[in-house]
Amino acid sequence: MDHPPRVLVVDDEERIRRLVRMYLERNGFAVDEAEDGPTALEMARRGGYAVIILDIMLPGMDGRAVCVQIRQHSQVPIIMLTAAGDEVSRIQGFELGADDYVVKPFSPRELVMRVKALLKRAGDGADWSALRQVLTFPDLHIDVDARRVEVCGKEVNLTPKEFDLLVYMAQRPARVFTREELLRDVWNYQFYGDQRTVDTHVKRLREKLGQHSEQVSRYIATVWGVGYKFEVSP
Repeated sequence: MDHPPRVLVVDDEERIRRLVRMYLERNGFAVDEAEDGPTALEMARRGGYAVIILDIMLPGMDGRAVCVQIRQHSQVPIIMLTAAGDEVSRIQGFELGADDYVVKPFSPRELVMRVKALLKRAGDGADWSALRQVLTFPDLHIDVDARRVEVCGKEVNLTPKEFDLLVYMAQRPARVFTREELLRDVWNYQFYGDQRTVDTHVKRLREKLGQHSEQVSRYIATVWGVGYKFEVSP
């Protein structure tokens, strides 16, 4: 790699920005900082970031509003920071396009791990060699290497995590996945995680696929009491 991946850290607390910067730079990342929503949005619009770490509580414009604005022009992976126990904010953030959440107070090492996991899932060193790189189903075409999804010939814009979820299940059609499995393998949550995260992403994914084909949206089937599976109905 000619230059290190850039991460934008957005938080109104200088102490947190400094701590996150230190750990990211130790792990080979370049870091920019923003302390309020409008500044973060302007920097994000310039592009060039591999990941954005975005606090919810920001002056000028909160993190949710910033996330919505970013998603209008970019699918850059976004990790949101939220107060402990703020489940409503976490769910809202996923619905608005966040790819992952870290709860304050957090471990800086865990945050770095989450950044690396998102980059890996986004194609930076991901190992897909044992699996098919192009997946084709009736009215659905998934190019894994290009991270491109088409439904009825029309491109569907997915967030990195929505794409990862679709590919993970589509590469293993008819297999039933529990929410715990999906959290572990798609979100890299080894020990814990909010299972509603999976439900929220499945809902958004179905909605986006369903904009072009209701039949394709039904490829992601709910297995009541267990989880989900990818199944092409005859």
